[in-house]
Amino acid sequence: MTALSEDMAAALKRRIDELEQQLKSGTAETARLADEKRQALERQAATADILKVIAASPSDARPVFEAIASSSKRLLDGFSATVLQFIGDELHLVAYTPTSPEADRGLKASFPRRIADFPTFELVRGGETIQFPDSEANDVPQLNRDLARLRGFRSVLFTPLMNRGTPVGMISVTGAQPGAFDAEHVQLLQTFADQAVIAIENARLFNETRQALERQTATADILKVMAASPADVQPVFDAIAANANRLIGGFSTAVLRYVDGAAHLAAFTPTDPAGDRVLQASFPVPFAKFPAYQLVANGAAAQLPDTELEPAARNIARARGYRSMLFAPLMSEGQAIGVIIATRKATGAFSEHHVRLLQTFADQAAIAIKNVALFNATREALERQTATADILKVIAASPSDVTPVFQAISDSAKALIGGHSSAVTRVIDGMLHLAAFTTDNDGGNEDLLRSFPAPLSASGIHSRVATSGQFAFRTDMQSEPDLTVAMRELARTRGYRSILVVPMLRDGVAIGTIGVTRPEAGHFPDKAINLLKTFADQAVIAIENTRLFNEVQARTHELTESLEQQTATSEVLGVISRSAGDLAPVFEAMLSKAMQLCGASFGVLNTYDGTQFNSAATYGLPPAYDEFRRKAPLNYGPATAPARLLKGEPFVEIADLLESDAYRSGEPNRRALVDLGGARCLLAVPLLQDERVVGNVMIFRQENRRFSEKQITLLNQFAAQAVIAIENARLLSELRQRTENLTEALQQQTATADVLKVISRSAFDLQAVLDTLVESAARLCEAEMAAITRKTGNAYFRAGSYGFPTEFVEFVRTLPVRPDKRTITGRTLLGDKVVHVTDVLEDPDYFFEGQELSGNPRSFLGVPLLREGSTVGAIVLARRAVRPFSEKQIELVTSFADQAVIAIENVRLFDEVQARTKELAKSLDDLRAAQDRLIQTEKLASLGQLTAGIAHEIKNPLNFINNFAALSAELADEVNQVLAAVTTVTGDVRADIDELTGLLKDNLQKVVQHGKRADSIVKNMLLHSRGGSGEHGPADINALVEESLNLAYHGARAEKPQFDVTLQRDLDPEAGTAEMFPQEIARVLLNLISNGFYAVTKRGSEAGGGFEPTLSASTRDRGSHVEIRIRDNGIGIPPEVKEKMFNPFFTTKPAGEGTGLGLSISHDIIVKQHGGTLDIETEPGEFTEFTIRLPRKSIFSDKDRG
Repeated sequence: MTALSEDMAAALKRRIDELEQQLKSGTAETARLADEKRQALERQAATADILKVIAASPSDARPVFEAIASSSKRLLDGFSATVLQFIGDELHLVAYTPTSPEADRGLKASFPRRIADFPTFELVRGGETIQFPDSEANDVPQLNRDLARLRGFRSVLFTPLMNRGTPVGMISVTGAQPGAFDAEHVQLLQTFADQAVIAIENARLFNETRQALERQTATADILKVMAASPADVQPVFDAIAANANRLIGGFSTAVLRYVDGAAHLAAFTPTDPAGDRVLQASFPVPFAKFPAYQLVANGAAAQLPDTELEPAARNIARARGYRSMLFAPLMSEGQAIGVIIATRKATGAFSEHHVRLLQTFADQAAIAIKNVALFNATREALERQTATADILKVIAASPSDVTPVFQAISDSAKALIGGHSSAVTRVIDGMLHLAAFTTDNDGGNEDLLRSFPAPLSASGIHSRVATSGQFAFRTDMQSEPDLTVAMRELARTRGYRSILVVPMLRDGVAIGTIGVTRPEAGHFPDKAINLLKTFADQAVIAIENTRLFNEVQARTHELTESLEQQTATSEVLGVISRSAGDLAPVFEAMLSKAMQLCGASFGVLNTYDGTQFNSAATYGLPPAYDEFRRKAPLNYGPATAPARLLKGEPFVEIADLLESDAYRSGEPNRRALVDLGGARCLLAVPLLQDERVVGNVMIFRQENRRFSEKQITLLNQFAAQAVIAIENARLLSELRQRTENLTEALQQQTATADVLKVISRSAFDLQAVLDTLVESAARLCEAEMAAITRKTGNAYFRAGSYGFPTEFVEFVRTLPVRPDKRTITGRTLLGDKVVHVTDVLEDPDYFFEGQELSGNPRSFLGVPLLREGSTVGAIVLARRAVRPFSEKQIELVTSFADQAVIAIENVRLFDEVQARTKELAKSLDDLRAAQDRLIQTEKLASLGQLTAGIAHEIKNPLNFINNFAALSAELADEVNQVLAAVTTVTGDVRADIDELTGLLKDNLQKVVQHGKRADSIVKNMLLHSRGGSGEHGPADINALVEESLNLAYHGARAEKPQFDVTLQRDLDPEAGTAEMFPQEIARVLLNLISNGFYAVTKRGSEAGGGFEPTLSASTRDRGSHVEIRIRDNGIGIPPEVKEKMFNPFFTTKPAGEGTGLGLSISHDIIVKQHGGTLDIETEPGEFTEFTIRLPRKSIFSDKDRG
């Protein structure tokens, strides 16, 4: 039992030890897991903190960088951490954890620095995380080693900030002791790097959005200023300068305009009074002294990063207190019209964003300048037009007195030219009289009045202008040297310094003057001179109108003064154009617009026929008053507005109808208007046509409120449009009547044109022309039937008909028409007169056996076809009803008869011309063939004579070579025989002699062989060079091709012994013979083969080794033709050369190697001489193939053979 207990105790102890060991292991694992959990929580907390910072700082990444540096140092147990950002080509320190003051100062002093000078960038630029376990290791760059010693660390971990695959920065964590960072720390630092990239991207996007919003807001603000200040650009410039300075973060911004060769200060943002005064005193400045003018003249923005480097900008920059400048030009139609200059206190370049922003402001400034110019030009034009219209009104209202016109001109000239005073004079009996004047200063008026009338010879400016007929001005009435004391005194007392005077010219002679003055000295602008000339012209018109008033009353049209009036006028005119003569919608539209624009309650438009008013349109009438007008006639009493308009009043306005005499007297219409319609105020204008009242327009208000001058004018315009509508309706009615008359004539002309078209298109088809004629004549003349008869031989037959029954047409087809009185056609053929019978059944001479068969026509019209006074046919029209033809219809049928004669004559002439043309064409073809053969023979004869001469010259020495070579061979045999008898020659010597004589004999035999070959070539040359084209007759095609191949090949080898080419032959045994000039065809083959040799040689020289030059010749039996093909694998022929290769003297060979005649002559031989074809197929760089097709039977007779 004891032993067992000990065993159990031992086992129990072991178990206890195991449990204790497991407990210790579990405790360690629990501690490890708790530590990992703590680290994970710390990382999550750090990540959350960083995300909070990102959210709290969307526009600035620096707080995020600082949080990342702090968290990465803490969670990686680091000695220190830094965050670097790439900006441009520099590396900037954006966050770090401090270590010691001295180390921190050294760190900050190391940045920014160029990225190229920082070796670690090359290690991480691909996105890899790098670490130096020991900064003192030999492989660590010196710069990193120096930083480690400065900061006091021994190990470092770098990870890049990657944005879309591009490094934008770097995070580093250092350790105080040597050693590598574990994988978790590396992964954690990469997470921080990703968060840093997110912060950078968020800040960029936030800032871009904010900048875009700021730009849009600024643009909107400026556009608001533009809209609020359409006539003045200064507020826009002020707003642009302020907004540009604020958004760019500038020190100051100025807007300059270019005017008359100088830069002018238009707006600026103030800084300090002294600096502002310096800026203002610097302008205007000529372009020559303003470098910025040339700097941005090309339209692109420019910068000055440091004003101290530019002497021209240095002084004003120091006075104003800035160091850098940005220039953006104001461009209009490709020309610089100004510049915006933004400045900053710091040196350095402006960002691209700021450059674009300032250019946007510059564009807005240019738009503002153009808008203001357009607005002012429009306003000035409107003012001038208004003044012109006012003067024309005065002219129209004062036809017998020009004084009001002169006064109006004087007032308008003073107002529009910005004058101080004005005066109008007239030339009367050689004296200058004052006709009108106006002034802002009554002082000196007495002196002015006393100075007129003045003689034309006086020294005053008005007299001088009246005498010369040319305008004149004084720029300064106090300083010009030729002024008299009286002139200066008058100018001083009247208060002006400059004066402009223009003549009033009629037929080149001055009849008066107009002058304006200004209180300031200086030149008058051209537009002021032109405007005053316009007023002078109007004054002349007024004077002329006074004389011509009883003859002509000028109609004037006042200008529309507002867009609302223009729109209304346009809409009314649109209704007029669409009304098609219906006046009701026009009058309703006029009343509607008149009431709308004049603020009326209701209105009426009446027409007047000379005795009675009639209601043409009403609008908005109260029901009771409307019912009254419908029941009662429009009889207006003497005091009513319509009655007053009839008496000649231009318009009638009654401000209070209750107080009017007509109402008090009980006039029925006036009573109904007030009591039933509730009207209190009335405006009426007449409808005037040729100074005659044809109606009126009346509008009413239900309150006592007068109408303005503008509204009275507008109602007059509507009245004028009503008159236009009435006149348009009358003219439209006349036009419709005229159109109906012209329609008939147009139909006749169209039919005539159709007939002429058929004649022109069917010169040889007479039947189509005649059918068209009778159909057109019947249709246009309202005839049911028509027929045309023409002379054929000595008899007349019907050549065409329309509308007759088929049985009748068959009946008369071969029935000749006799010229007699029994039928209408016969009567017409008897003479040259028109035959018109209203009813043939009432005609005692009429008898036609086919009357019933023809449909029993009753009325007839017959017109003869006359050629040179002789009757060649007739056109007859018929109606079933008894109805005579009109004179117009008779004239129309007569015209158709003339056209029928023309068509018949055309066919006759056409047939004659066709026959003659065929004869001439055959003669021309024969002549051309003979001419071509003669030219070909002459060209080839010259070449043959030259060849024959050369061949004869070669043949003589060649005969000597052949003969002496044969004789030398015989002498070699004789030498052997002689030496055989000599016994003193040893065996070796004899063997040598035998060998030498044998070699000599073999060589002589080769000379003889090749001499015979050369003799054969010369004989062929002589054969081909015979005068003319040689004998014409059957020739063996294959033999001719074989002979040409051999001759060309040996000729090429003789010229260039190294020449080599593979010749391929595919000769059809069935090719047989063909009739030809063999020498000419051989000449063609030699030319084509020689060209092929040239092409393969050239390609061989270009291709180098590996190219095998080949030329093939083939023949084929093609029945009535024989075909020859010459193909080479040479350089081929480009398309542009192929088009011209058969032209005489065209060649692509170098000078001296070709005449350009070979292919041209070959083409003539094949095509013109033998009636064959010469075609080419080629591919550049691959091959060229010529195909000759020759007829087996000659196309020429023996007499044509050369």
